[in-house]
Amino acid sequence: MSEIKNLLLDLGGVILNVDYYKMVETFKEYGVKDFDKHFTQAHQVEIIDKFEEGKCSIEEFRSGVRDLIGMNLTNEQIDNAWFSMILDLPKERIELIGLLKLKYNIYLFSNTNELHIEMLKKRYEEEFGFDIFKYLFTKAYFSNEIKMRKPHPESFEWLLKDAGIKAEETLFIEDTSQHIEGAKKVGLNTYWLTGGETIIDLYDKKII
Repeated sequence: MSEIKNLLLDLGGVILNVDYYKMVETFKEYGVKDFDKHFTQAHQVEIIDKFEEGKCSIEEFRSGVRDLIGMNLTNEQIDNAWFSMILDLPKERIELIGLLKLKYNIYLFSNTNELHIEMLKKRYEEEFGFDIFKYLFTKAYFSNEIKMRKPHPESFEWLLKDAGIKAEETLFIEDTSQHIEGAKKVGLNTYWLTGGETIIDLYDKKII
């Protein structure tokens, strides 16, 4: 891909490891048997969409979760379940992104929320000794801050305009199929990570 000048990376499932089912299991430990009706990698309910678009507060989100499940879980229980999907961030992926910066402009686009991103900023600054979102990327875009989320084409259009980059010169790397489809609608080159493939594999195969 000699024409590619920019990489646009997803966060969860591409840079850091996530397990959506762990959240379902944690809620189950608290007596919620079927939280996967409300949240999976492919689908989620309106209150979670609104939280990821920065259109409701943390307290409104927690209240919305209680309404969904019909149980009065504590803030701590809801937060513990919500955080449980986030696993590790392998150091070699951080090192690879640092290496790729020599060749590409690297951008991040994550569907996230106030609870997750503030926790991650603190965790990774402690773990790696610097703000990875500030120093690893030309710019990091978080859905709750820009008030738009993937897979909506307008979110990609806005990002391209804000970054001042061209879709045809940008490769979007993502692990969720509907986000890939949204990106294709605005002309982005895309790579869908599946079957346990990682960005390390893409580098080894000289795809990036």
